[in-house]
Amino acid sequence: MIYLIAAIKGLVLILLLLFAFAYLTWGMRRGLARFQVRLGPNRVGPLGLLQPIADAVKAIFKEDISVAKADRFVYWLAPIISFTFALAAFAVIPLGPEGSLFGLDPWVADLDVGILYIFAVAELAVYGIFLSGWASGSKYSLMGGMRSAAGLVGYELALGVALLGPVLVVGSLSLRDIVDWQGQYGWLIVWQFPAFVVYFIAALAEMGRTPFDFVEAEQELVGGFSTEYNSMKFVAFYMAELLHWITASALIPTLFLGGWHAPFGLPEVPILWLFVKWLVFIFIVMWIWASWFRTRYDVMIRFAWGVLFPVALAWFLATAYWVASKGGAV
Repeated sequence: MIYLIAAIKGLVLILLLLFAFAYLTWGMRRGLARFQVRLGPNRVGPLGLLQPIADAVKAIFKEDISVAKADRFVYWLAPIISFTFALAAFAVIPLGPEGSLFGLDPWVADLDVGILYIFAVAELAVYGIFLSGWASGSKYSLMGGMRSAAGLVGYELALGVALLGPVLVVGSLSLRDIVDWQGQYGWLIVWQFPAFVVYFIAALAEMGRTPFDFVEAEQELVGGFSTEYNSMKFVAFYMAELLHWITASALIPTLFLGGWHAPFGLPEVPILWLFVKWLVFIFIVMWIWASWFRTRYDVMIRFAWGVLFPVALAWFLATAYWVASKGGAV
């Protein structure tokens, strides 16, 4: 019975994430249009709300063209890898306390190593990007794939070290334990602000959003790793990219802003408060995307190794010293 409930919750989560993806594309296009003083999609349905359905129909019925020089098996496998692992990352994020979802726990899996799970699964999705670049038989795709692999070595180290501060303070790798700790002692952004800043910048790079969208830089690489993809294979990559955005925007408030806990002593409405915080970070990322410029690839790598990683490491050592002086986690 436990496994049946977990399977049903997993299926519901997948459907909700696909719905969130569909309307994030609508919200993204409308939001960017407002930033750029234009209309955006407004023809299909009221306020353009049916545009995602029209886009889906268009993608499904587009001609599926394969590249003659491509490694067919890997070419088809790459978008499946990226999409699957991007979808799986959300499974351990707790949306509320135990029993708050019609008597059920509002998460698919409560792992004692939840942070390690998300870190591992999110990075496995990069293999899809690299394999797509290698298998496409295009120099632009290959360069985009190589950039993704090199960027992984750059920003992921800083991202991982930034996560160690909250883990040391709380004394647990479980996301639910981290949220419960914040409900008792206050938001971790107060205790771990440098770690929050490093994590947010590194998360922008992981999402592939401006100013770190060098993997698919149009002016340099045409379309990067996805240049030779079309129809539903391209949509799978696009979904994976936006699912990373969705997951990272939910993970930041979970780790640093109290998760489902209400701010400023307001009434606790668990799932609602996490959703509001998620929307805030979705908007912030969109704002940066609309306002900022793309950095050069080499500048990003130097910044990751020369600034982000030293700051994350120094803060981790300071946190470790503080925790040790207290005799253990708070």
